[in-house]
Amino acid sequence: MGMTGLYTQCLQFYHKIYNCQLCFPLEHCDMPMFENATPTITGKVFRPSDTPDYQCLDGYETQDGHTVGSLLCGEDGWSHLPSCFKSAEKCGPPPAVGNGDITPVPLAAYPLGSRVEYQCQAYYELQGPKYVTCSDAKWSEPLKCIDPCVISEEILNENNIRLKGKKDKTHYTKTGDIIEFTCKPGHSAVTSGQSLEAVCGEGTVQLPKCE
Repeated sequence: MGMTGLYTQCLQFYHKIYNCQLCFPLEHCDMPMFENATPTITGKVFRPSDTPDYQCLDGYETQDGHTVGSLLCGEDGWSHLPSCFKSAEKCGPPPAVGNGDITPVPLAAYPLGSRVEYQCQAYYELQGPKYVTCSDAKWSEPLKCIDPCVISEEILNENNIRLKGKKDKTHYTKTGDIIEFTCKPGHSAVTSGQSLEAVCGEGTVQLPKCE
C-alpha cells in the first residue's frame, strides 16, 4: 500500500495526485458534513467499502422518504452528502400526464427545487413547459400531451381521397401539421375552389371530399 508510481489510472482504493500523476492509497474517508442529520457512529475511521448510517432529525426525511440513510466510502471519497429534508417541504411523485412519460424514473419524494422532465409519446404534441419544479411542497403546473390526428383508410375511402405522396393505411399526424390529399382516380373535388389540404387541430381534422 505504500508504493507509488507513474500511472494514468489508479488501482482500487488509490487516488491520483493529478499534477504529478502519482497514485497514493486512499486510507480513509473523513467524517462528512451532515445536513439535518446525525451519524449513528462517531469517533470511527471509515475505510473504503464502509457504509455508515445516519439518522435524520425529527421532522426530516431522506430524499426517498426514509428517516435513516447510509453512504459509502469509495475510491473517490463519499458516495453522496448525507442530507435530510423537512417532511412538509418536499413533493411526492410528479403528477402523471396522459400519453406522457417522466424522465428519469420518478422517485417517491423530492426536495424543494427539484425538477423533472416530461416527454410526450410518439405523435403527441407537447403543450406547455416540459419541466415541472417542486416548490412549497407542490409541483408546478404540468404540461399536456395533445392528441394526434388519426386518418384511417376507411375514412379516406368514404371521402374518395388519398394522402398525397403517402401509402399509409393509417396515418398519424401532430397538431398543427398540414396534411395534403388528392382525389382518387375518377373523382374530383366537390367544388372547384375546395382546398385539398387540412390542418390537424388537437386530434380532429376537417377532411376534404371528392365525388
